[in-house]
Amino acid sequence: MSLTAILVSIAPVFLIIVLGYLLRRGGIPNVEFWNLNDKLVYWVLMPCLLFHKTSTLEISFDLVGSYAIVILGGFFAALTYGLITARVAGLPNDSASSVMQGVARHNTFIALSVAERVFGAPGLSLAALATAVLIPVTNLSVVPLMVVLNRKGGTKGIFGAILRDLARNPLILAVGSGVGFNLTGLGEIPVLHQTLQVIGNAALPIVLMCVGANLRLRAMQASALPLALSIVGKFLIFPVIVVVLARLMGLSELETMIAVLFGAAPTASAAYTLARQMGGDAPLMAAITTIQTALAFISLPVSMLLVSWTFGS
Repeated sequence: MSLTAILVSIAPVFLIIVLGYLLRRGGIPNVEFWNLNDKLVYWVLMPCLLFHKTSTLEISFDLVGSYAIVILGGFFAALTYGLITARVAGLPNDSASSVMQGVARHNTFIALSVAERVFGAPGLSLAALATAVLIPVTNLSVVPLMVVLNRKGGTKGIFGAILRDLARNPLILAVGSGVGFNLTGLGEIPVLHQTLQVIGNAALPIVLMCVGANLRLRAMQASALPLALSIVGKFLIFPVIVVVLARLMGLSELETMIAVLFGAAPTASAAYTLARQMGGDAPLMAAITTIQTALAFISLPVSMLLVSWTFGS
């Protein structure tokens, strides 16, 4: 697999992101449309896609365990790196919390889209499994750490609030119910799964436009140091640790590729909202999100080439 071939494969993903940015900045159709679109994606389209994929995926419990070790190993390595380097660099707590989000969180939607674009249905199914592993752990790790770093009072009740949010998170509910349905062995239900598949097919192009619509180019003025720390953690530490652990766990090339996609995907668009709500450095978070999304057009193919080279293909 050559760099050119990978770039050509994923170029449509990033062109759709650019289209979303241009449409929103051009007021087409209007700002309210994009705000409602975010809710449609979060509450309907992505849950349908994830339920369909996880309910029809051939689940290997050995693979689930190996995937958890590989992906979470990379996640916690990046998270630790972010916290330590921000402290060593003497960044204020609000900036440190944004760096932490920048190195550890991932844009699920970009990872899913690239997996489907490059590897088709098998890649998308594995990406749904990776989503099931990462989403709960990411929220249970990042949010409490942000509370600790940015606390302006007591933290009483914060963990209960986090658990309540996770319990009603539509993506987690979709994955959990999909896996539960899968384990019943009932197989695909006519009409139901066909309907979910049609809705799910609409999810990825729409969500990519929403990713672009939420980019904030005007907020890109930020200190070079925290930006550099976040870029190194996200595009070097996370994917390299994933590749090393995947080789140690004996994952196949495709399984490793999908795991690396989540390691090298840019940080989540929702990180900006979280930084704003929880006392983080929101302008820095906006800059990190925007720059990482732009750089991902290069980081993702390079990371995938790294995997190809380790497998000698």
